[in-house]
Parts: sequence; structure tokens; C-alpha cells
Amino acid sequence: MSEPTLRDVLGGRAGAIDASVPVVAFVVVWLAAGADGSVAAVGWAAGAAVLGAAVVAAVRLATGGRPRAVLVGLLGVALAAGVTLVTGRAVDFFLVQLVSNAVSALGWAVSIVVRWPLLGIVVGAALGQRTRWRRDPDLLRGYQRASWLWVLQYVLRLAVFVPLYLADAVVALGAARVLLSWPLVALCVALSWPLLRSALPKGHQGLRHPSSDGEDRHET
Repeated sequence: MSEPTLRDVLGGRAGAIDASVPVVAFVVVWLAAGADGSVAAVGWAAGAAVLGAAVVAAVRLATGGRPRAVLVGLLGVALAAGVTLVTGRAVDFFLVQLVSNAVSALGWAVSIVVRWPLLGIVVGAALGQRTRWRRDPDLLRGYQRASWLWVLQYVLRLAVFVPLYLADAVVALGAARVLLSWPLVALCVALSWPLLRSALPKGHQGLRHPSSDGEDRHET
């Protein structure tokens, strides 16, 4: 069996595109409803976002998507819509996303510092290795190195989203949300593999075969 790349293991584009659908629906309907900050405009936009998320969820379930991941995505949109309806501010539809990115950036950074990089946890689980990869110092170092890229993507989003949120720029925030969604995820997936691979010495057997102590592959 050939060695998988992180693109094979992580995928990412489909889920990121799915997450963009409710955002587009929210902004388009908000504009169509007048974009005037009225309760009606916010309500229609929030409803459109939830409907868009429900359609995406139904399609993913019908095509074999994981029910838990689909449900989490749907609940996230419902929560964002709920916050918007409570505050009456269209821009607050993006508040949950802002908080999520801040928490994610912190969580990924902490995971690297404590030597449990989240990228390793995700890939290890996908490959059925559990935590065996941690006994391989080269793989551990590679996952730590590549995980910093994911921290950077969350920080980049916050650097763009926060000023737009404070400026109450709903349309610009929606556009930034889409542009920094699947394209950024796809870029991270693509760049994570060479970053991880750069930490592995020649002769390493790759992601599927972590060594117990990082020494067995050097034996002659």
C-alpha cells in the first residue's frame, strides 16, 4: 500500500466548502432584505443560513457523510443564527466563528508546547494508530512543526475578521469568511505534508509506520 499524504488523510475542502454555504446564504438574503439592520432582515438572513446548513447536512448524510460531523456543522450554524437573533445585529452572525478561531489558535499552540500536537492526534486517529506516533521522536517533531502552520491560519483569520467585525462590515466579513475558508484549509493541507516530511530523516517509513523509539530504522 502506498504511503498516504496529508491531503489523502485530512481532505478538508469539502467540509470547508460546506461551511461557506450558510455564510453566502446569510449575506445574500440580508442584502435582499434591505441590509438595514431591521429585525426582519436579520431574521430572514438567519433563517436562510440555517436552511442552507440543513440542505448541506441532508446532502452529506445522503452521500455517506459522518453523522457526527454533519450534526456539529448544523448546530454551529444554528448557534450563530441564534446569537444574531438575540442581539439583532447581522454582524454577530460571525461572532461564533471569531471565538472558534481564537480558541482553535490557542488550543493548537498549547498542544504543540505540551508535545501533543493536534495534527498528530487527528492524523493518528484517521490512520488507526491512536498515539503510537508519539513514540517516534521524528514524527512527533514533524507533527509539531506542521501544526504551527495551522495555528498561523487561525491567527490570519482573526487578523482579518476582527477589524471587519468591529467595523460592522457584514458583506466584507462574509466575503472574507468564504475566501479564508476552503482556500486556506486547502493551502494548509498542501503545505503541512512537506513541513512534516522535512522533519523525517532519510529511510523513515512514513506516516503509516511510526517507529517505537526513532532508532529501529537506523539499525543495520
